[in-house]
Amino acid sequence: MLTPLDIENKKFTRTLKGYNVDEVDDFLDQLTLEYEKLYKENAEFKSKFDEQQKEIERFKTVERTLQNTLVMAQTTAEDIKNMAQKQADQIINEAKLEAQKMVENVNKDEVEVRRKTEDLKKQFEVYKAKMEALLISQLELLQDKHENDEE
Repeated sequence: MLTPLDIENKKFTRTLKGYNVDEVDDFLDQLTLEYEKLYKENAEFKSKFDEQQKEIERFKTVERTLQNTLVMAQTTAEDIKNMAQKQADQIINEAKLEAQKMVENVNKDEVEVRRKTEDLKKQFEVYKAKMEALLISQLELLQDKHENDEE
């Protein structure tokens, strides 16, 4: 396989009516860059391919182990399944009750937060009105002082 260095070092014989040397050199330079890029990509792909082959082999080993484990587990699964189903039903019922309590608490908290938000909005409006009144009174005082200073 040609390497980028092979392309770069390739020399052509010159003839009287041959190609323009500068154009050939420019083209070879461009070709070398492109080929070098492809060469590196190919090397990376090969490396990745090798890694993936190793990974596939590892997965196959894991798969065989899992298949063996599955066969052994199936022999005892039915008893465990029945017992687990009973426990699961109990856990589900308890979880439903707990979830219902949590929903009720969240709803209560939501109502409380909404109430507090409304209270804060009202307080803000009162504060805003007081500040407006204060600013108006200060403005009137300044205007009165200004009028008194002019007289």
